[in-house]
Amino acid sequence: MAMKTTRKQNYPEWYQNVVSEADMAENSVSPGCMVMKAWGYGLWERIQRVLDDKIKETGHENYYFPMFIPLSFFQKEADHVDGFAKEMAVVTHSRLVNEEGKLKPSSPLEEPLIVRPTSETIIADSFAKWVNSYRDLPILLNQWANVVRWEMRPRLFLRTREFLWQEGHTVHASMQEAEAETVKMLEVYRDFAENALAMPVLVGRKPEHEKFPGAIDTYCIEAMMQDGKALQAGTSHFLGQNFAKSANIKFVNQNNELEYAYTTSWGVSTRLIGGTIMCHADDDGMVVPPHIAPYQVVIVPIIKKPEDTEKVMSYIENLQQRLRAQTAFGEKLRFKIDTRDKASVDKVWEWLRKGAPMVCEIGPRDVDNSGLMVKERIYLNSPEGKKIMPADEFVTTVGRRLEDLQKQMLAKARSRLEANIRTDITTPEAFADYFAHSNEWIEDGKQGKVAFVRGKWCGDTATEEILKAMKITIRCIPFDQSGTTGPCLLTGKDATLDVIYARSY
Repeated sequence: MAMKTTRKQNYPEWYQNVVSEADMAENSVSPGCMVMKAWGYGLWERIQRVLDDKIKETGHENYYFPMFIPLSFFQKEADHVDGFAKEMAVVTHSRLVNEEGKLKPSSPLEEPLIVRPTSETIIADSFAKWVNSYRDLPILLNQWANVVRWEMRPRLFLRTREFLWQEGHTVHASMQEAEAETVKMLEVYRDFAENALAMPVLVGRKPEHEKFPGAIDTYCIEAMMQDGKALQAGTSHFLGQNFAKSANIKFVNQNNELEYAYTTSWGVSTRLIGGTIMCHADDDGMVVPPHIAPYQVVIVPIIKKPEDTEKVMSYIENLQQRLRAQTAFGEKLRFKIDTRDKASVDKVWEWLRKGAPMVCEIGPRDVDNSGLMVKERIYLNSPEGKKIMPADEFVTTVGRRLEDLQKQMLAKARSRLEANIRTDITTPEAFADYFAHSNEWIEDGKQGKVAFVRGKWCGDTATEEILKAMKITIRCIPFDQSGTTGPCLLTGKDATLDVIYARSY
């Protein structure tokens, strides 16, 4: 029961079909926004829970700040306001009045309010009140919130006008401490992407023209999707003293001198769900990494005769009690028994389309044999994807099997990433020819036609126009630089920086 459209036929349409068939989200009547349904929001809840624990392990605490930010706060930092000006949603009036059956705005605000696109400015204002001495530092906070950016080309999970995210903000007494914080949180994101989402990433620094507005440096994790395009999966920003100066965050240091503090910010969003879809889903639908699956195991009773109901359900109840004692990834196993009044075959396919890691079928014959049928989603179309197992074996091995499935998903995605980073393109002519071709489907483990290119870049600002014309971007300057010299792939000039070039979302 393959999807209506395959990845090779039309990747964007396939993506929309996966979201729809998995019943994860739908477009809202509010233009550019989405309704996250139970399975899609369940993924976000799992992402939030796992990542929140990791953030708290580094010493951060959760706060919450208003979603309305005075316009003047953005105007204090010139680069920041320039960077977000086209994306801002602005509140200018406070009430609606009814005149002759029509609603119209009334009472203009004394100062327009920006609906939060990001929180650096309003949090910096609080930092200025909280920080007086070096003894007050560091302050390490995190916020789970919604933000609004007025996207012109919305796409479910990837770019919607309102989306959910996590944003961390810290303030420090020294540049070295703030820079270390920026890199530390980037590593938290890398670990989460690879070990929770099974999504391998490249790690590095953004070039000057791609960094966050107002930042000194922006670091990022970049993932490769199955169509060869890049997805920025997370960013961490060293803000230096820029926001401290605009918000007047000062403190008395150990030498009894007054100086500006150093700040950082870092964040990921519901875009991670879009990345998980495009990294793992296949032509039969969604494939969810077991670590973040809302339900890791779904049990579907197969009852064709009413007289078999008590027999099958009693057996499942006993199995349920035993599963409650099992763990995977250091947590209690998450499972569901689907007792809806719906054809069993339809329920099985519904859960497979959703990407549930394991779907188990139990009928009268399984009860007689003290077993069950297990379907593992990542092996759906291979002989090993369907197993009849003794119930005892299933119960005692389910946690380990889920962890093994997670490892195999990461290994598969890593193999695809490594096989599709071109390092053999060394001239501007070969580079232009490579990206002149339309994207072709990347077969697992084989070289695709257009994916990532790792090559030299001279850093010349004039290259920005070349990149725009080619509709590609420099995704990052990897931390693992080769230290060699070669021709820039855009200008032919001698260059030492290795960068990752790609098309992107």
